Amino acid sequence: MEIDNVRRRGTVAVAALGALFATLTACGGPASGPARTAGAPAPAGRPAQSPTVSSVPTTDPTRIPGVGARLRRRIPAGSRQIVAVYGEGANSADSRLVLYTRRGAGWHSTGSWPAHNGRHGWTADHHEGDQRSPVGVFTLSDAGGVLPDPGARLPYDHDVSAYTPPADWDEAHQHDFDYVIAIDYNRLPGTPPRDAGRPWGAGKGGGIWLHMDHGSGTSACVSVSKQAMEVLLRTLDPALDPVVVMGDRAELAA
Repeated sequence: MEIDNVRRRGTVAVAALGALFATLTACGGPASGPARTAGAPAPAGRPAQSPTVSSVPTTDPTRIPGVGARLRRRIPAGSRQIVAVYGEGANSADSRLVLYTRRGAGWHSTGSWPAHNGRHGWTADHHEGDQRSPVGVFTLSDAGGVLPDPGARLPYDHDVSAYTPPADWDEAHQHDFDYVIAIDYNRLPGTPPRDAGRPWGAGKGGGIWLHMDHGSGTSACVSVSKQAMEVLLRTLDPALDPVVVMGDRAELAA
């Protein structure tokens, strides 16, 4: 969750919030180390208007709409749940998140919501602080947040103090981490989203999460409504090897 670097109204007490900041510097708040891209070497552990789903071809049910061969090859063969994030443009913070479930040989949309990504858009070479979301295919293995477990199938880390944003963050960001799902980019799958480990090094960023939306772009995370997060938490199942496929539409289709 490269936690959104929101405007600060004062100076944060580093001693009290050090651990939180290590996690909250990715999304607009917290950040996690380079998470694993599906198909890439695994570190330690498992490896203007938002576009609508109808804007991409849906003629072949055996393929995820709008996802080209390059990224399709990175989707694990056993994956039966895909969260696709369709960015409006390479430099846009607007996107749409679609949840797909595989039934037999076909993929079926089971949910679609407006979303936001990094405030500066997307990149295939993410670095800490660039305020762009990483393009790629990443596993989804861990969740958590300020609020109690809503019935998540992924391991859920309920920790109020760890996920509560600093008090001097803008009010609009105070509920960003009520629910989060870690995107396995530069992180150790199987650890809580707040874990600050960065297998690829701090320079590659981290703390990239799916989290609750505040109405604008993030530092690198993907944000959606509370209702969308609840659906994702109750639906994404480790037994179905869920992954996120994310990027601007041109990169996704390449």
